[in-house]
Amino acid sequence: MKNRREFLKNAATGALMLGSQGKFGLASVLGQHAKADPSRLVVASDPALHAKDGRPDEQRVLDLLDRAMTAYTGRDHAVEAWKRIIPRDKVIGLKVNTVGLKPIATHLVLVLAIAERLQQAGVRAGNILVWERTAEELEAGGFTINTNPARIRCYGSDVAGFEDQVETWGVARVQLSKILTRECALVLNLPVLKDHADAGVTFAMKNMYGVIKMVDLKSLHTNICNPGIADVNCIPAIRDKVRLTIGDAISALYDGGPLFHPEHMWHPNALMVGADRVALDQAAWNMIERKRAEVGLPTLEAKGRAPRYIATAADARHQVGCNDLQRCGLMEV
Repeated sequence: MKNRREFLKNAATGALMLGSQGKFGLASVLGQHAKADPSRLVVASDPALHAKDGRPDEQRVLDLLDRAMTAYTGRDHAVEAWKRIIPRDKVIGLKVNTVGLKPIATHLVLVLAIAERLQQAGVRAGNILVWERTAEELEAGGFTINTNPARIRCYGSDVAGFEDQVETWGVARVQLSKILTRECALVLNLPVLKDHADAGVTFAMKNMYGVIKMVDLKSLHTNICNPGIADVNCIPAIRDKVRLTIGDAISALYDGGPLFHPEHMWHPNALMVGADRVALDQAAWNMIERKRAEVGLPTLEAKGRAPRYIATAADARHQVGCNDLQRCGLMEV
């Protein structure tokens, strides 16, 4: 295995080999802990995560990821933790979020840390695929586009295309990215913690708007995206294939999102890990409200954009997850 600095250099330039496709039935991929408590949520933080130059420290990000994953799975070692949750012979998609541009996109250093651990757990480099809505957005987020199937791929759904068939659930009428339907056996959801002008909060569930082509754009954005976001997350391929979220709360926006506004950015220096997208979004909402109160801003409720889609996703019709954090196996490490 290359030393870590060489790994990071090669990964950033697309030099590591990859390619291969496949589908996989995922019955118990999340391990014993997740099966016993599907709403288990781990929040791992490190106040010293940012180095003196203002950037996240590579080693500290890797250590934070390891702490989050071992706590989540109950394993003592990081590589063993990954072995509990991923198939090692299938394509793993890393769905990043780069809509807000590089300063508030999924951190490249986090993606590289995840890719490193996946390979150490037995996933071939060729079975790791980093993706987002468009290649342009990926580049704006600091990622390098590569479609060569012999190397690590990183590209948008605009390159792969969308299925012709329209999927319908509630108000959602969408076409799914072929990256989701044809490439990936499992998707790791890597959203960024942000305030959102239309949705109130964008995190785990809202990131799924990046895997679809909207047939009816308006229906998914009216009424603070409620029930639009909840309905999208009920579409079978999205519900079933997106099995784990590693939320990037290294940097976040408490107002003015989803686009970058430096005056509204803060550094929670945290990762949020769980399979329950609803629980994650509820925790994200709480974090943003605490920060807004700290800086003297009104609540999202007072601003008329409370993210009601979170409760909708938890209701008896949708059953995407649990929005009662007192019932979740919440762990802070």
